Amino acid sequence: MDSYINDSICGTWEKLADAIYRGGAKQLSKLGGASVGQEKTVWAENISPQMNVDINRSPSFGYFRDKLRHLSQEESR
Repeated sequence: MDSYINDSICGTWEKLADAIYRGGAKQLSKLGGASVGQEKTVWAENISPQMNVDINRSPSFGYFRDKLRHLSQEESR
C-alpha cells in the first residue's frame, strides 16, 4: 500500500485486494465478477465506519464529499 498514490489510475481495488484478501486480486478475480463485486461490498461495509471523511486525503473524495454537503444544504433550504 505504500506505493499507492491518491487518485492515480493504478488498479485501486486490486491493490486493496492484495493487501487484505487472502490470495489477493489474482485469487479473487478467478472467482468471477460477481464475487469481486460482493467482496467490494463487504469491504465498503467494513471500511466506511472507520473512515474520517474530514481528513481523507483523496482530492476526488474531498470534491465528492464537499459537493454532497453543498447539495444537502440546498435541500434543507
